[in-house]
Amino acid sequence: MMPADNHTVYDPVTYILTGIPGTEESQVWIAISFCLMYVVTLFGNSLLLFIILTERSLHEPMYLFVSMLAAADLLLSTTTVPKMLAVFWFRAGEISFAACLTQMFFIHMFFVHFGFVAESAVLLAMAFDRYVAICDPLRYTTILTNVKIGKIATAIVIRSFCIIVPDVFLLKWLPFCRSNVLPHSYCEHIGVARLACADITVNIWYGFAVPIVTVILDVVFIGVSYALILKAVFRLPTKDARLKAFSTCGSHICIIILFYTPAFFTLLTHRFGHHVPRHIHILLADLYVLIPPVLNPIVYGMKTKQIRIQVGCMFSQKRKWC
Repeated sequence: MMPADNHTVYDPVTYILTGIPGTEESQVWIAISFCLMYVVTLFGNSLLLFIILTERSLHEPMYLFVSMLAAADLLLSTTTVPKMLAVFWFRAGEISFAACLTQMFFIHMFFVHFGFVAESAVLLAMAFDRYVAICDPLRYTTILTNVKIGKIATAIVIRSFCIIVPDVFLLKWLPFCRSNVLPHSYCEHIGVARLACADITVNIWYGFAVPIVTVILDVVFIGVSYALILKAVFRLPTKDARLKAFSTCGSHICIIILFYTPAFFTLLTHRFGHHVPRHIHILLADLYVLIPPVLNPIVYGMKTKQIRIQVGCMFSQKRKWC
């Protein structure tokens, strides 16, 4: 719904997503690569979830946290990519205001302003898991029981929900009087807020400060966990014991690097890179929705021996579990 006058306040009914501005001629080819990544995401994370949930030997805290990560990746990519592909391939960019808010809620729930609040919390929980496993192994099974893991998962969801809900209400309270064309591939909080005809300073700073502070706190706690882990590892008596301890953390460290490095780069570029072309901003945002969900199951499949063995058994000629 386009307003007749730019100063006329109206309730938005629909928005028009444009995809990546300036790349209209190549969007079909961009969509093909995005579609392939989406297929790999669905297959890899679904396989990871299936193996962890059906193989009793993997019903341990570390693998349950990995399954949470896989579930978050599936929800994130499924919330964004199908609509993104429809925009690129069929120019089907129209989306209702309610659907836009719903998409924004789930995107920011798992991918808050270019920093996963939920996924960052899962990585923090996994760091705590590695800390207990290496620094206090005799109490590992008593500290990380299934009940406590369930409480941790509930706390992650509640924390993410409490951080995201204000974003939705901040948008609902804004008066809109500008174009309903949204130059993005999906509904994003600041992108929608910029279409309002009111001061959006609160939206900008809440959208930037709260997620970044939350993720920085997670990084600090993860850093403390690994400092204590390193201290414990270097006290081990033999080189083999130290290498074994490091190997149990390898996949988690890889995911941390893959996640936080582009997260902070993309966030800071989006907030302060005023001279970076808009299509680069949007392409980075699209890739950051796609790449971590693609790489996470690959990293855990390659770096985690137990998961690698189960995948090999599943696709062996006998087609049964080892």
